Amino acid sequence: MEHISIWPVLVLALIHFFGTSLRFLGGTPRSIWLSAAGGVSVAYVFLHLFPELNEGQEQVKEVVAAGPFLEHHVYLMALFGLALFYGLERAVVTNKQKREEQGKDNKPSDKLFWIHIGSFAVYNALIGYLLFQREEGPVRVLILFSIAMALHFIVNDFGLQEKHKERYVRVGRWVLVVALVAGWVVGYLVAVSEAALALLMAFIAGGIILNVLKEELPEERESRYWAFALGAAAYAILLLSI
Repeated sequence: MEHISIWPVLVLALIHFFGTSLRFLGGTPRSIWLSAAGGVSVAYVFLHLFPELNEGQEQVKEVVAAGPFLEHHVYLMALFGLALFYGLERAVVTNKQKREEQGKDNKPSDKLFWIHIGSFAVYNALIGYLLFQREEGPVRVLILFSIAMALHFIVNDFGLQEKHKERYVRVGRWVLVVALVAGWVVGYLVAVSEAALALLMAFIAGGIILNVLKEELPEERESRYWAFALGAAAYAILLLSI
């Protein structure tokens, strides 16, 4: 079927529509399903995306001649993605703490809300774009990417709703849906080089690792390590078997 990637895009959009309604995933200790979903996402990055980045590095080196100091361009982009989302996370947490100390609500300021949602909108748009580009490869690659992203979106939805409360449900999730679809449309209209595609994938890989671990590590979440490990191991076995 032509443009088969529209189906996973629609599934990911539906996750934003209905993900916040899956109340059985909320509460403390952290749901085993959220921890397992995080494990799947991380396994996909390490066993599927990173090997792809290693191949993409060759295309990048042909385009970007920056000498030996910057010879690992794609991995620097992955580091940038991780560092960017870590910085945003720290800004949100710090802002919430300051507002609580000032006797205000425990939600980030409106300005920080839009910065945070805007960054995830770019993130979603890139994922939508990459989904379209996956059409050029084997269908199983598109399916594996889509499954990992679907579970990752569920984890992101709960994290964003926890931080931004009703603002995320009322406004934020709609912004992310529009960004996701817009990214897919751009993929349909605009093609980039293999080198640029590798850099975009590297940025997403770094973002996935940070966005999963920041939800799992806080002590107050009482995360289920065994569920995270089981999810990672199960998806790793699936990836290696095919």
